[in-house]
Amino acid sequence: MIDGLALGETTPGPLIMVLAFVGFVGGWSAELFGPDRQFLAGTVAAAVVTYFTFLPSFIFILIGGPIVETTHRQPRITAPLTAITAAVVGVIVNLAVFFAYHVLWPAGFKGGFEWPLLLIGVVAGVVLFRFRVGVIPVIVGCGAAGLLYQSVARLLFS
Repeated sequence: MIDGLALGETTPGPLIMVLAFVGFVGGWSAELFGPDRQFLAGTVAAAVVTYFTFLPSFIFILIGGPIVETTHRQPRITAPLTAITAAVVGVIVNLAVFFAYHVLWPAGFKGGFEWPLLLIGVVAGVVLFRFRVGVIPVIVGCGAAGLLYQSVARLLFS
Protein backbone atom coordinates (compact mmCIF):
# COMPACT_ATOMS: atom_id res chain seq x y z
CA MET A 1 0.00 0.00 0.00
CA ILE A 2 2.89 2.40 0.73
CA ASP A 3 4.26 1.85 -2.78
CA GLY A 4 0.82 2.35 -4.29
CA LEU A 5 0.24 5.51 -2.28
CA ALA A 6 3.68 6.83 -3.24
CA LEU A 7 2.92 6.19 -6.91
CA GLY A 8 -0.49 7.79 -6.51
CA GLU A 9 1.00 10.97 -5.05
CA THR A 10 3.22 11.56 -8.07
CA THR A 11 0.35 12.38 -10.46
CA PRO A 12 -3.45 12.23 -10.28
CA GLY A 13 -3.81 9.24 -12.65
CA PRO A 14 -2.05 6.59 -10.54
CA LEU A 15 -4.02 7.61 -7.45
CA ILE A 16 -7.24 6.66 -9.22
CA MET A 17 -5.64 3.40 -10.38
CA VAL A 18 -4.61 2.58 -6.80
CA LEU A 19 -8.14 3.30 -5.56
CA ALA A 20 -9.62 1.11 -8.29
CA PHE A 21 -7.13 -1.65 -7.46
CA VAL A 22 -7.99 -1.53 -3.75
CA GLY A 23 -11.69 -1.66 -4.67
CA PHE A 24 -11.04 -4.63 -6.95
CA VAL A 25 -9.13 -6.50 -4.24
CA GLY A 26 -11.88 -5.74 -1.73
CA GLY A 27 -14.60 -7.03 -4.05
CA TRP A 28 -12.55 -10.10 -4.98
CA SER A 29 -11.79 -10.91 -1.33
CA ALA A 30 -15.36 -10.41 -0.15
CA GLU A 31 -16.69 -12.72 -2.91
CA LEU A 32 -19.71 -10.41 -3.27
CA PHE A 33 -21.34 -12.59 -5.95
CA GLY A 34 -20.14 -15.95 -4.69
CA PRO A 35 -16.84 -17.84 -4.80
CA ASP A 36 -17.11 -18.63 -8.52
CA ARG A 37 -17.60 -14.97 -9.55
CA GLN A 38 -14.70 -13.24 -7.84
CA PHE A 39 -13.55 -11.44 -10.99
CA LEU A 40 -17.02 -10.00 -11.55
CA ALA A 41 -17.19 -8.91 -7.90
CA GLY A 42 -13.78 -7.25 -8.14
CA THR A 43 -14.67 -5.50 -11.38
CA VAL A 44 -17.95 -4.16 -10.00
CA ALA A 45 -16.26 -3.03 -6.77
CA ALA A 46 -13.52 -1.25 -8.75
CA ALA A 47 -16.15 0.50 -10.87
CA VAL A 48 -18.13 1.59 -7.79
CA VAL A 49 -15.01 2.90 -6.05
CA THR A 50 -13.96 4.83 -9.16
CA TYR A 51 -17.48 6.25 -9.62
CA PHE A 52 -17.70 7.47 -6.04
CA THR A 53 -14.16 8.85 -6.19
CA PHE A 54 -15.15 11.23 -8.98
CA LEU A 55 -18.79 11.93 -7.99
CA PRO A 56 -18.11 14.43 -5.15
CA SER A 57 -15.70 16.40 -7.33
CA PHE A 58 -18.24 16.74 -10.11
CA ILE A 59 -20.97 17.77 -7.67
CA PHE A 60 -18.73 20.38 -6.01
CA ILE A 61 -17.61 21.81 -9.34
CA LEU A 62 -21.02 21.86 -11.03
CA ILE A 63 -22.91 23.27 -8.06
CA GLY A 64 -20.24 25.20 -6.17
CA GLY A 65 -18.12 26.51 -9.05
CA PRO A 66 -20.45 29.32 -10.12
CA ILE A 67 -21.02 30.32 -6.49
CA VAL A 68 -17.29 30.50 -5.76
CA GLU A 69 -16.72 32.63 -8.86
CA THR A 70 -19.09 35.31 -7.53
CA THR A 71 -17.25 35.59 -4.19
CA HIS A 72 -13.71 36.54 -5.28
CA ARG A 73 -13.78 40.00 -3.69
CA GLN A 74 -15.52 39.04 -0.45
CA PRO A 75 -12.98 38.57 2.38
CA ARG A 76 -15.45 36.67 4.57
CA ILE A 77 -15.55 34.00 1.85
CA THR A 78 -11.93 34.05 0.65
CA ALA A 79 -10.45 33.90 4.18
CA PRO A 80 -11.81 30.40 4.89
CA LEU A 81 -10.62 29.25 1.45
CA THR A 82 -7.14 30.53 2.35
CA ALA A 83 -7.33 28.54 5.59
CA ILE A 84 -8.37 25.44 3.66
CA THR A 85 -5.39 25.94 1.34
CA ALA A 86 -3.10 26.11 4.39
CA ALA A 87 -4.66 22.93 5.75
CA VAL A 88 -4.06 21.14 2.44
CA VAL A 89 -0.42 22.22 2.53
CA GLY A 90 -0.23 20.83 6.07
CA VAL A 91 -1.62 17.49 4.90
CA ILE A 92 0.94 17.36 2.09
CA VAL A 93 3.78 18.10 4.54
CA ASN A 94 2.45 15.42 6.89
CA LEU A 95 2.43 12.92 4.03
CA ALA A 96 6.00 13.91 3.08
CA VAL A 97 7.17 13.34 6.67
CA PHE A 98 5.37 9.97 6.74
CA PHE A 99 7.09 8.85 3.53
CA ALA A 100 10.46 10.19 4.66
CA TYR A 101 10.23 8.22 7.91
CA HIS A 102 9.35 4.96 6.14
CA VAL A 103 11.98 5.43 3.43
CA LEU A 104 14.86 6.64 5.58
CA TRP A 105 14.18 4.30 8.53
CA PRO A 106 12.56 1.22 6.93
CA ALA A 107 12.90 -0.81 10.15
CA GLY A 108 11.86 2.06 12.42
CA PHE A 109 14.09 4.39 14.45
CA LYS A 110 15.83 1.40 16.04
CA GLY A 111 16.91 0.17 12.59
CA GLY A 112 19.56 1.65 10.34
CA PHE A 113 19.32 5.02 8.62
CA GLU A 114 19.37 4.94 4.80
CA TRP A 115 21.93 7.67 4.03
CA PRO A 116 22.05 6.93 0.27
CA LEU A 117 18.30 7.49 0.00
CA LEU A 118 18.60 10.81 1.81
CA LEU A 119 21.36 11.77 -0.63
CA ILE A 120 19.10 10.88 -3.59
CA GLY A 121 16.35 13.08 -2.14
CA VAL A 122 18.66 16.03 -1.49
CA VAL A 123 20.18 15.78 -4.98
CA ALA A 124 16.66 15.63 -6.46
CA GLY A 125 15.67 18.78 -4.56
CA VAL A 126 18.79 20.65 -5.70
CA VAL A 127 18.32 19.54 -9.31
CA LEU A 128 14.65 20.56 -9.26
CA PHE A 129 14.93 23.93 -7.56
CA ARG A 130 18.47 25.13 -8.32
CA PHE A 131 18.95 23.84 -11.86
CA ARG A 132 15.26 23.86 -12.87
CA VAL A 133 15.33 20.39 -14.42
CA GLY A 134 11.88 18.99 -15.24
CA VAL A 135 10.03 16.72 -12.85
CA ILE A 136 9.87 13.69 -15.18
CA PRO A 137 13.66 13.48 -15.76
CA VAL A 138 14.23 13.88 -12.00
CA ILE A 139 11.75 11.09 -11.19
CA VAL A 140 13.39 8.81 -13.77
CA GLY A 141 16.85 9.66 -12.43
CA CYS A 142 15.80 9.04 -8.83
CA GLY A 143 14.19 5.74 -9.82
CA ALA A 144 17.37 4.66 -11.59
CA ALA A 145 19.52 5.73 -8.63
CA GLY A 146 17.25 3.83 -6.23
CA LEU A 147 17.37 0.72 -8.40
CA LEU A 148 21.16 0.95 -8.59
CA TYR A 149 21.39 1.39 -4.82
CA GLN A 150 19.12 -1.60 -4.14
CA SER A 151 21.06 -3.76 -6.62
CA VAL A 152 24.42 -2.88 -5.09
CA ALA A 153 23.06 -3.33 -1.55
CA ARG A 154 21.74 -6.81 -2.41
CA LEU A 155 25.05 -7.85 -3.94
CA LEU A 156 27.07 -6.59 -0.97
CA PHE A 157 24.81 -7.81 1.83
CA SER A 158 23.49 -11.09 0.40
